[in-house]
Amino acid sequence: MESRAAIIAIIVENTESVESLNGILHEYSQYLLGRMGIPYHKKNINIISVAIDAPQDTISALSGKIGRLDGVSAQVVYSK
Repeated sequence: MESRAAIIAIIVENTESVESLNGILHEYSQYLLGRMGIPYHKKNINIISVAIDAPQDTISALSGKIGRLDGVSAQVVYSK
């Protein structure tokens, strides 16, 4: 299956979900190109961007798992 490059933008509003989020990202680590996290203390949130190269089904599955975490939002931007 052909892979695509994408960025997953993640906003964490519930810090209790961070451990679960890290576990999910670890499951997909073979596809991850890099990750950047920014704690935004003023708003009490964390902003994370994850660069990934994987089949579209895999990216969608990862994004869906992340989005189901309590207090966590995720959106994907795909390359053409």
